[in-house]
Amino acid sequence: MQEIIIDEQFKYLLPELDKETYMGLEYSLLQFGCLYPLVLWNGILIDGYNRYRICIEHDISFETIDMEFDSREEVVIWIIRNQIERRNLTSIQLSYFRGLHYNADKELHGDNRRIVENNPSSQNGNLGSGRTARRLSEQYNVSRNTILRDEKLAQALLKLGENYPEAKQKILSGEIPVNKSKLEALSYASQERIKTVAEEIIDGTYNRRALSIARREETNSMLEAFPEVQQLNSIINNFAKDISTLIQEIKTGNPTELKSTLRSYIDKLEELYSKV
Repeated sequence: MQEIIIDEQFKYLLPELDKETYMGLEYSLLQFGCLYPLVLWNGILIDGYNRYRICIEHDISFETIDMEFDSREEVVIWIIRNQIERRNLTSIQLSYFRGLHYNADKELHGDNRRIVENNPSSQNGNLGSGRTARRLSEQYNVSRNTILRDEKLAQALLKLGENYPEAKQKILSGEIPVNKSKLEALSYASQERIKTVAEEIIDGTYNRRALSIARREETNSMLEAFPEVQQLNSIINNFAKDISTLIQEIKTGNPTELKSTLRSYIDKLEELYSKV
């Protein structure tokens, strides 16, 4: 059997299959054999990691084909395009692969970057990478800014996956929903912050905290959109603050002040009711 090299950098780019999908692939290979050849570059496996693993485990024969590329960056771009074309990817996965494509493309066209760095008319050396972003935005039919944000998202996931691959996998698989903007922000985050987020994702607390934040944001959005709801919320909050005082009035047998306070809140509610 041909010796095949597993390159961890290439393998690391790809999201792992969920358990159900992996078992389905395993069943298919056991029933029908490996129908599609594994793809190699200079003896390195670049497509078919899961098929290769299952075939080795169950002693299933397979064939290989060799492809030619001039650089590792070209291989990375091919892997990304292959994934996008063959899979029904989620929004997070698409952003991740577009970000990886952008980074690989910049490395591949390093001469453009060097020209920009020596060009005094360019600002902050962004001209070359800007051209790359525009070209990829046309290729993927998204905006240039989307490509630039995708780069940050990909960087964040790569950082997260370096020490916490399980957290990265949970995000890419959709098991733990993470807001894209918050994920992009991790590309600038400290290692301590990344560790905290990764641990919350792995133990499941991030999802509960994120849900709580989302509910709070939804409530705030509702209050801003509907002034009447905001006013009602204010009345309820103020009434809750006065509860302790009202209780004391009841204990001291002073119903006059109690009635006065209740009447004021009833008036406020009736006034609000008339506006709705």
